Amino acid sequence: MAYTPELSGKSSCTLRRIAWALGQPMTKAIEEVFDYLPSILDSKKVCEFCRDKTRCSECVFRERKVNLKSGKNRRDNV
Repeated sequence: MAYTPELSGKSSCTLRRIAWALGQPMTKAIEEVFDYLPSILDSKKVCEFCRDKTRCSECVFRERKVNLKSGKNRRDNV
């Protein structure tokens, strides 16, 4: 892992509660949260403001845009 930001107390409590609800450790629960985000965020906006265009081919937001064009939900491909 290249960079590990510290969570605020509020975010840590929120993640802990999500982890309890999922029956997973916090490290796994945060991965679930990140897997879900592309389905609710505007991928066009994320791509527009992206500062690292070197990883577009592996970006989950690009994958989301491709699946939207084909009429498939990203979650259907998992």
